[in-house]
Parts: sequence; structure tokens; C-alpha cells
Amino acid sequence: MTGFQFVPSGTEAMYKSNNDYSLQLTRWFLIPIGIWPRANTATRVEKFTSGALILTCSTLIAIIAVPCLLYVFLEEKDIQLRITIFGPLNHWFMAMINYWLLVAHSDNIRKCVQHMETDWRLVQQNEDREVMMRHAKIGRFVSGFCAVFMQSGTLLFDIAKSLTTTIVVVGNETISIHPMTCPIYSKFIDVRFSPANEIMIVVQLLSGFVTNMVIISACSLDAVFAMHAYGQLDILFSWLNELIVDKNKGTHSAGQRLAIIVEHHLRVLNFISHMENIMHQICLVELLGSTTNICLLAYYFITNWDSFDGPKTMSYVIIYLSMAFNIFIFCYIGEILTEQCKNVGEKAYMINWYELPHKTALELILIIARSNSVIKITAGKLFQLSIATFGDVIKTSMVYLNILRTMAAPV
Repeated sequence: MTGFQFVPSGTEAMYKSNNDYSLQLTRWFLIPIGIWPRANTATRVEKFTSGALILTCSTLIAIIAVPCLLYVFLEEKDIQLRITIFGPLNHWFMAMINYWLLVAHSDNIRKCVQHMETDWRLVQQNEDREVMMRHAKIGRFVSGFCAVFMQSGTLLFDIAKSLTTTIVVVGNETISIHPMTCPIYSKFIDVRFSPANEIMIVVQLLSGFVTNMVIISACSLDAVFAMHAYGQLDILFSWLNELIVDKNKGTHSAGQRLAIIVEHHLRVLNFISHMENIMHQICLVELLGSTTNICLLAYYFITNWDSFDGPKTMSYVIIYLSMAFNIFIFCYIGEILTEQCKNVGEKAYMINWYELPHKTALELILIIARSNSVIKITAGKLFQLSIATFGDVIKTSMVYLNILRTMAAPV
């Protein structure tokens, strides 16, 4: 049976190259924000660098989010302006929460990365390696697509707004300033005056880059880990199909091969469990936050339609699509991974198990029974991520939009 023969997997450089390829984009996203897991043998300099990046990124997010929150509740009185500011403010606070969730789950991220490295090291057949590589390419594509959409939309909006000028009156003086996407509470920093205005614009752009990287990193981790698990289950299916190819190997050989399949199945389920521990809280924040943001972006688009500011309208569309895409990816991945786990039992039953030795055929019940315990990828252990959940998010955001338009309509 070719699926279980020992065939040298090539040099160590080969598996490292394949593993690096599958995680390359994720590593690029996580290193700048200090989340990429360090090895246990990391030097003090590496640990210090990671800690400094976490402190810097946390400060950059907080220095925009907290003063903006104070501005909304303590300084700004106009309801329409509050609504306009609340969307970006919600985006910053989502990133702040998710950033600290990623920091808190750094050990689980390390375990998943090490698990993937071990899988690449253990793969023996070229066919299995090709399956893993095919799913790694899908994970990379999703990560890259998410990064391009998110960064281009939000940064375009922030840059376009900062390049415009607005006139404000301070005492008896009329001055021109660059408006901020997230206004700052004036008792914290008065950005009406130069150079505070220009400095905070630059800080906001850096902070926006960090917040986007946090959301991109979460989506990338989810996509890459889920596609890796999906590929491992595909390999498991091929092993099940090959289980009865050579009936002349006897009961002992069939039992050994089935033991390998069971061990591999449990290993994949363990990986998915670690992935769920990392992602379920992040998915809940994304689910709730993006529902609100999708509603607000639709509202901004509608209210901006009369004046039709081209760059601003295009930014709203891009950000709307990127957030909807992120939620769709979380939900779609949750559904296909759940279905793939359920299919293990069906695949085990659909092989010609009656051609196996009696004892080995009975042992297939272990796989079928384990797959009947459904693996669910959830948001906060409250909502199962599925295509139906994505539809609920869109419908809920439209309900919120109707309520918001009713409440904000001029009397």
C-alpha cells in the first residue's frame, strides 16, 4: 500500500522550505506587531524586541482609540458627527481587543506553528505533499487578498481625509487644519494647532496600519491553520481509500495501517482544538464588531451619496467589501472544516470495509464514532461559524441600518 510505505521525505531543507512557504505571509503580518511566536531558545534580544513591539503597537492603538472615545462622549454634541466617528472608533477598539487576545494566545499559536512544521517533516509521499501544498496555496491567497483589501481601503480613506483641510475658529483667529478620522479629545491634545495637528495625523496613520495588521493577522491565522487541517483530513481520506488496496498483507498489516490512520485523525483533531482556542474569542469580536461596522459603512455610503465625494465613497465601498469578506472567510472556513470533520465517518463507512479482516473492520467503528462528535468552529462558544451565520450578520446589519436611519432622520 503506497500511502503507508516509508519513503524518505527528502532533505531537511525541503520540509523547512515547504513549511516556510505555507506560513510566509502570516509570519510577515505577525512579526511587525510582535505576535509571531519565538522559539524556546530565543535570545534576550529577540524577547526584548518582541516585548518592545507589543508595547509600541499597544500604545499606538490606545493613543488614538482612548482620546477619540473621550471626544465622542465628552466633547462632541452633534449626533450625526458622533455616528460618523463611531465607525472608525469601533474599528480601533476591535483591533485593540483582538491584539491582546492574540498576545494572550501566543502559546497556542506556537503550538499550532510547531504542529504544522512537524506535519511537513513527517509527510512521506509526494502525493500527500502535493495535497498539503495545494491547501497551503489557498491559505496564502486568502491571507494576501485580505491584506490588500483591508490596507488599501482604510489607508486610502485615512490618507484622503488627512490631505483635505477644514477651517476652524479659535477665539478671534481662523485657522486651517487637517481633519482626523478619529478626532482627539482637546483636553488630551489640542490638534487644532500646528505642529500637534501634523504629528497626530502621522501617528493616526501608523496606528491605522497597526490596527489593520491585527485584523489581517487574525484572518490569516484562521485561513492558514484551517486550510492546513483541511489538507490533513484530505490525506486521511486517501489513506482510508488505500486501506484495502492490498488484501494480501494480512490482518497484522491492516491493523497497523488503521492504527496510523486513527493516530493521524486524533492529531488533526488536536490541531483543530488548538485553533479553536485561539480563534473563538477573536471571531466573536469580529462577528459583533463587523456587524456594526457594515451597518455604519452602508449608512455613510447612503448619506454621502448626495454630495458624492468620489474618493470617500470608493473608500467606503472597499472597506465594506473587505469587512464582509473577512466575516465570510471566518464563516466559510468554519463550515467547510466542520463538514470535513463529519465526512471522516462517512468516508470510513463508504470504503469496502467488508473486504478487511473482521477485527480490523470492527476497529473502523472507532473512527466513525469519533467523527460523530461534531467539531464546531465557533464565535465565543456561542455561535457556530457557517454560511448561515454570515447571512445572519448581513441581515442583522441591514436591520440596524434601518433603525439608524429612522433615529438619525431629521425631524
